[in-house]
Amino acid sequence: TERQRANMGFATLLLTALEGVSLLHLAVDALLLVVVVKLLFFSQSYNPKERTRLTKAEEDLLIEEWSPAPLIEGSTTDYSEPPVCESAVSTHTVIHGREVLNFATFNFLGLAGNETLEQTAVDCIKKYGVGSCGPRGFYGTVDVHLELENKLAAFMQCEEAIIYSYGFSTIASIIPAYSKRGDIIFYDKGVSFAIQQGLVASRSKLVPFDHNDMDQLEQLMQQHDAELVKDKRRDNATRRFLVTEGIFPNYGDICPLQKLVELKFKYRVRLIVEESMSFGVLGTSGKGVTEHFGVPVADVDMIVASMGNALGSVGGFCVGRSFVVDHQRLSAQGYCFSASLPPLLAATAIESLSIIDTQGKDMADVLQRKAARMRSLLAKNRTLKVVGANESPIIHLAQREATGKPASAVEAELQEIVDECLAADVAITRARYIRREEAFPPPPTIRVVVSHAHTDEELDRAAMVINTASEPLAQPGTRSPRRITLT
Repeated sequence: TERQRANMGFATLLLTALEGVSLLHLAVDALLLVVVVKLLFFSQSYNPKERTRLTKAEEDLLIEEWSPAPLIEGSTTDYSEPPVCESAVSTHTVIHGREVLNFATFNFLGLAGNETLEQTAVDCIKKYGVGSCGPRGFYGTVDVHLELENKLAAFMQCEEAIIYSYGFSTIASIIPAYSKRGDIIFYDKGVSFAIQQGLVASRSKLVPFDHNDMDQLEQLMQQHDAELVKDKRRDNATRRFLVTEGIFPNYGDICPLQKLVELKFKYRVRLIVEESMSFGVLGTSGKGVTEHFGVPVADVDMIVASMGNALGSVGGFCVGRSFVVDHQRLSAQGYCFSASLPPLLAATAIESLSIIDTQGKDMADVLQRKAARMRSLLAKNRTLKVVGANESPIIHLAQREATGKPASAVEAELQEIVDECLAADVAITRARYIRREEAFPPPPTIRVVVSHAHTDEELDRAAMVINTASEPLAQPGTRSPRRITLT
């Protein structure tokens, strides 16, 4: 019949379609068909009314047994309660009721606690009050802000300056204001944490080079130039930056600025130098690393620094060409969205800058001489070796025999020395880092900071205490802080 012929034709077509199909393929298709049928026709729908309800006693038991997961796995740092200062933090301060020599803070020029600056702050409070309570673009700009920017630009011999209300956020805001996704940033592995945060926020391609290794930096620049030459369109659209520091706070040494400037022009990169530790310190008049090496300041695209160190105030600044600096007024988050620098801090920074401008040569020379003296005294240490440049007031002391030891063990031994020095009324500090967050954690060290206001006698006393405290008088871990007898 017609129906039989149709069925036979369908069977023939089915057999023809199945020719060449593997049994595994057929088995998988059959399994999927069974799963679909089960889900459609045999699965039970969710009914919230049928949910098992717990008794009050069961709920209380579950709550008692519940333990929340930590927000952060493990500790992010070797945090311990810091010493609390109970007086002005200058070359002397009071800790735990005792006056101690302060070799721990970045009071390079001894301006923290300066009576002239304190009186300037008092006079400014009487006129402007304490805070600004608004960003610079929203009635947060006070005339002392503009005066400070003009004086910074004039002192650094640049076209324009811009100030920020917080030192850390200065460089962390400036880098992402210029460098974006798709751009390239070459940076020294030894840069500080504030720079690292700016690098991450930029979302650019990050190319690190070994600390102050100019040969490796040039090789990396050559490699990226070769890649970009192949794609001319990408080459024209990609901006390249080079970020370094004048004095590296993590190492106490100085960047080779002359070579960096040479590579800047050779490979067409924009050079950003962070000078929080070198401003007011290096150079014949305290202008920083450009003056130290005799490099024209115009050869550096941006110079960035904190005002919380040499100036003895708070905040940060950036100097450069007008068209470079003006871009930050609408693009740098730390400038646009933070309350502006309190007027009293701007006024004290102006006064500090005036002191440096008139006495900078003598202050910088004396500071570098005292830093060199302290290094020579600490070089006699049999347990610790001195790290850093001779002109740098930041001195790092690393263990001579630290090879093979875990960082935590070295840090514990260094902390014992720090505690023993504090017991002898000399405040120094172990260099601390958030090691889980650091891109390239520096080795464990003790940090000693020399100030222009320290006397030679105080340098001698501090060096004697440090050298005595670091002598291997007991097995590691058994030493307890003791009072060192001074002779």
